[in-house]
Amino acid sequence: MGTKWGHPLQSLGKAFMASDKTDLINLENAGVRRDNRWLVRGIDLRIRKGEIVTIIGPNGAGKSTTAKLVVGTIRANEGRVQRQAALRVGYVPQKLHIDPALPMRVERLLDLTAKVSPNEKKQALAAVGAPHLETAFVQDLSGGEFQRILLARAMVRRPNLLVLDEPVQGVDFASEAMLYNLIRQIRDTTGCGVLMISHDLHIVMADTDTVLCLNGHICCSGSPDSVVSNPEYLRLFGAPDTAALAVYRHDHDHIHLPNGTVQHVVGSIRESCHPDKHEHNHDGHDHV
Repeated sequence: MGTKWGHPLQSLGKAFMASDKTDLINLENAGVRRDNRWLVRGIDLRIRKGEIVTIIGPNGAGKSTTAKLVVGTIRANEGRVQRQAALRVGYVPQKLHIDPALPMRVERLLDLTAKVSPNEKKQALAAVGAPHLETAFVQDLSGGEFQRILLARAMVRRPNLLVLDEPVQGVDFASEAMLYNLIRQIRDTTGCGVLMISHDLHIVMADTDTVLCLNGHICCSGSPDSVVSNPEYLRLFGAPDTAALAVYRHDHDHIHLPNGTVQHVVGSIRESCHPDKHEHNHDGHDHV
């Protein structure tokens, strides 16, 4: 008899929900030096279970370097990096190039670096709302679909820390909102910590607990509201130009998948936008 699973996200989170340690990783005065210059220095960063930490900063600020310090793919030249015992990290890199001359299906990408059972693949894909993409070719995926698959690839390790390096790059606004909702659902259901690198200096995920403003060092940190009003943040990045933005209100709470079905914001997949209606009303939801 095969293994019985509950909700996909709950199943992926079982391995670490019993842990009683709060801190997953702690960087103290950490620095990375390459070619006689410091890429980052003086980094203090703590991530706890269930916490979402977002790092923002200009190009070349050391955001990806800091993410790699957390993941463990590079070592600190000074300072200290402490990880929870048996910490499992799921990593979504900023870029992952798939050679178009070597067609690859999604199911193969999921176990490219480690053997994964068919059942584990199905659970990971279901957790990110992409079970229909298991046999699709990676080269045929849209930007949003590819980011979902990379997230599934990270979740198949059943991580208690999820590190996402610019997870919404190259996707449209609707897909960006859907991915943020998915990340929140993963955090809420599994209890994992999340470190997110953001390419947008002025917009971060609404559920972010702590924002770190990075420019070779930590310029300021705190809640999103406190950071955006910090003089150091304003000096580096300026105030967001909201004059060019407008709000369009409607209830478009779903995206259309390639196979013709519709995925709603709560994660359910149905045959139509509104199964009980033949039209939908554009009132009650914010889009920028």
